[in-house]
Amino acid sequence: MTSLNSATASVRQTHVGGRALVRPTQESTSGRLAIAQKLLLEPFGLTDAALNRALGEITSYGVDDADLYFQYTRSEGWSLEEGIVKTGSFSIDQGVGVRAVSGEKTAFAYSDDISEASLLDAARTVRSISAASKAGRVKTPSRKIASSRSLYRGIDPIATLGSTAKVKLLEKVEKLAKAKDPRIVQVMAGLASEYDVVMVARADGTLAADVRPLVRLSVTVIAKQKGRREVGSGGGGGRFGLDYFDDAQIAQYVDDAVNAALTNLDARAAPAGEMTVVLGAGWPGILLHEAIGHGLEGDFNRKGSSAFSGRIGQRVAAKGVTVLDDGTIADRRGSLNVDDEGHASQRNVLIEDGILKGYIQDSLNARLMKVKPTGNGRRESYAHVPMPRMTNTYMLGGDRQPEEIVASIKKGLYATNFAGGQVDITSGKFVFSASEAFWVENGKILYPVKGATIVGNGPDALTRVTMMGNDMRLDSGVGTCGKEGQSVPVGVGQPTLRIDGLTVGGTA
Repeated sequence: MTSLNSATASVRQTHVGGRALVRPTQESTSGRLAIAQKLLLEPFGLTDAALNRALGEITSYGVDDADLYFQYTRSEGWSLEEGIVKTGSFSIDQGVGVRAVSGEKTAFAYSDDISEASLLDAARTVRSISAASKAGRVKTPSRKIASSRSLYRGIDPIATLGSTAKVKLLEKVEKLAKAKDPRIVQVMAGLASEYDVVMVARADGTLAADVRPLVRLSVTVIAKQKGRREVGSGGGGGRFGLDYFDDAQIAQYVDDAVNAALTNLDARAAPAGEMTVVLGAGWPGILLHEAIGHGLEGDFNRKGSSAFSGRIGQRVAAKGVTVLDDGTIADRRGSLNVDDEGHASQRNVLIEDGILKGYIQDSLNARLMKVKPTGNGRRESYAHVPMPRMTNTYMLGGDRQPEEIVASIKKGLYATNFAGGQVDITSGKFVFSASEAFWVENGKILYPVKGATIVGNGPDALTRVTMMGNDMRLDSGVGTCGKEGQSVPVGVGQPTLRIDGLTVGGTA
């Protein structure tokens, strides 16, 4: 993870980042498909027949699977530093990716020229993955619209706030942060918006589309005291418009950033050694994402390179530990109506009460492992191949009060925020750097610490979970996951957790 970067009928209420949103129910599948066709096919003279001809060029060579992935992305960014909105950016990108799959092999080509000629050229290129063509004429499958969910409005978030209002929003962030404490000497803020429209045409005749808004507000402050400088950050976002960032939400992000920086001004060197570690709720779920989540992706397990390979049905975690990957949570940054292969997103139970139940799958690995796709086929853009990726990955809560869990520590670390880390998928070993942590003795938080590095083994750490809080919380909407050079937006979450016997590398 990179932290480590049509018709409406009724009204329903959802919660994002702890705040209720009231909004109409979402556009239908056919409505999103109409938007995608208007943006991605009609301007270039493409029809269903053209898509069938391109797919027919591939399937006539006896491949196991093939798809066309069209994408249109409009994005905008603003940033403030030293009291001035210094940069603004706007870009439009569009193109198509063409893929053929034969056995374990994938052939892929892409172009930013959306035309029938480009489609056919790409199709002829990727079909070479199969050695020989089929005899006779290939039958064109009947067209079918993929089932999908309606988890967010298909709006263009860039248009939900004017340019002047966007600048004033960033200026408000700086004013609030500077007013919080005279030790805040510098404020940096960023506002990003993206309107993403995708369409997938599969060899089996399936047609799917999604219209994906995405916004994020980021706040970073620097505090200075007696020559010492410390950084704090806050922010969040999701799949909605910029009107989500009202005064109360902005104030919360600023509070998070300022409090983190001021806390770290008083931080002491972190002790080192094997000890009890309590992880806070929400964003510390990044450790779960990296140390556990990646190890449960289908490609690693099919190849036998994950520490969880071949262990379905076995106990891999302490009793009470249940881990899900859920792409169906309304408005969340990691949620999808359909994945990038045209499959509806799902709520997948990966570990239930400590027992490994399954892996997250794209279509290729699901076929080879003789299971069904789980709605986790994701790609960074039309210029990338899909692979099994997480959406919103989190652990369900337990029955303990968070205060009770912290009070149970005789000597140990209470880590409430992380800057990043890395994991070795094969061994399960992870290393994470805590950006906000506290030293606890006899159940009392004594002082903040700096430079704490948490080292462990993912599968082993799951068996060492001894207490789970009743405060399960998702992160505020800032996660970006990196895998094999591709980045996609994700969510993480967990309750307050006590894990015994982790190694902490400190500076003391």
